Amino acid sequence: MRNVIVALVLLMAVPVMAQESRRIVVNGHGVIETVPDMATISMGVVSEAKTAGAAMAKNTDALEGVLLQLAEAGIESRDIQTNNLSLSPRWDNRSSSVSGQPQINGFIATNTVSVRVRDLAQLGKVLDAVVQNGANSFNGLSFGLQDMEPARNEARVAAIKDAMAKAQLYATAAGVELGDVVSISDGAVRSVGPVMMQADMMRSAAVPVAQGELSVTADVTVVFGVAE
Repeated sequence: MRNVIVALVLLMAVPVMAQESRRIVVNGHGVIETVPDMATISMGVVSEAKTAGAAMAKNTDALEGVLLQLAEAGIESRDIQTNNLSLSPRWDNRSSSVSGQPQINGFIATNTVSVRVRDLAQLGKVLDAVVQNGANSFNGLSFGLQDMEPARNEARVAAIKDAMAKAQLYATAAGVELGDVVSISDGAVRSVGPVMMQADMMRSAAVPVAQGELSVTADVTVVFGVAE
């Protein structure tokens, strides 16, 4: 009798297991385009002098002029951050020493900061102001959003719609009826925008800047059941 009960339980479990294995798994991708409302500039000062102390002092003076111009342009201290501060020797390979080894003939001090500009209407003037007051190193400019969450959510909704459309297409092609959503796995959310502005673009006049659009993307994995 016990063996019969066990056999019945196993037979009852088989359809359930088979039903659970009927799944449609799709990846959804969503993209939305939006206008950026802020920019991040990577800039700094490179200074050279005969001694390490003189190079650092020269660099500090120049950077103070840059920071002063940023403050006068309305950039808050919370939007300015030091990315790199370095001091390195400048080598002269034309050595006149007996050993023939390269000699140090000076030092190079570098101080790089990232600056967030929240008022894009002032971006060109900000760039021009800092160039005229000591900044001589530019590593690029990128655009972004001060609050990414609304754009992220729009991209996520678009990704879900894309996944549902794909799942319905596959179900119809396979001749089955699409069931309920079993699970949703959130993927990466990315923003891609123009990265521009090199040192040779700096001019004495206000720098023209085109902000363009920012693409925000989201990916999801959705598991659907198959209706019986």
